[in-house]
Amino acid sequence: MNDSAARFLSRQIERLRRLGKRRIVFPEGGDARVIAAARRLAREGLIEPILLRQEEDAPKYAELYFERRRAKGVTREDASRIARNPLYRAALMVAAGDADGGVGGAVNTTAETVRAALHAIGTAKKIRTVSGVFFMCAADSGFGEDGVLAFADAAVVVEPSAEEIAAIAMATAQSVRAVMGAEPRLALLSFSTKGSAAHPSICKMTDSLRILRECSPDLQVDGELQGDAALIPDVARRKAPGSPVAGRANALIFPDLASANIAYKLVERLGGAVAFGPFLQGLAKPFNDLSRGSSEDEVYGAGIVTALQSEESAFASV
Repeated sequence: MNDSAARFLSRQIERLRRLGKRRIVFPEGGDARVIAAARRLAREGLIEPILLRQEEDAPKYAELYFERRRAKGVTREDASRIARNPLYRAALMVAAGDADGGVGGAVNTTAETVRAALHAIGTAKKIRTVSGVFFMCAADSGFGEDGVLAFADAAVVVEPSAEEIAAIAMATAQSVRAVMGAEPRLALLSFSTKGSAAHPSICKMTDSLRILRECSPDLQVDGELQGDAALIPDVARRKAPGSPVAGRANALIFPDLASANIAYKLVERLGGAVAFGPFLQGLAKPFNDLSRGSSEDEVYGAGIVTALQSEESAFASV
């Protein structure tokens, strides 16, 4: 862990201590990594963990699921069966307010975790797109916010439209506020800066910028920007003079999942950055996905971030 990552995690712990305990449900409560991380979080007084270990009848949550999904053809019998599944029961606990957030994926796949969150919790107001964000802690603290930048979407939406990129950007802005504790400065990335090239993929990013400026005029966002123009002040002055974001971005919005996923792995492996995530964003209440290869430390970090996302009902007011 580099210095930027250590400071990032320390700040999250300090903020969480001021916030007070949040109830975080772990649907894979029989997994050794989850048990160890939950015990650590409880011992340090950071969260109140709720561990689910097996299927059991859950009439309250079955009824909630039935009401949410009856229009999709779900019967009461279907709802009763689904609510017994710990992954769905955990998401329904969050939806009902019986937990402040949830962390799954140590055993279940990303697709299963995202599906449970969408069906049981749903998206935030004005958001139709659930996406994934990484918090990248660079070795150089001059980048982003004391070395921390948000990368999105590197996990969920493969080929987002202009409208979906705008939704991803708005959700990422809320993630920056909720987790990084900073005002977002979003760069919509491309291989062109301010018309230096022409291509439909560039138009997609400029269309997203137009949408964002119409729906969120106070948001600090600009595009299209190349990576160096987004991050390096000297390059920004030459390529994008007068930009409110260029050279000082703390959130990078990528044109597609491929470029985002490749970028975060290269920054991590070649640049010595530490990656926290991915965390789901765009949900009405926080419910996050782990890699099935996650370590105890990663489960621990995910519990902390999930609790912080609940501070302002993190995604509900986007």
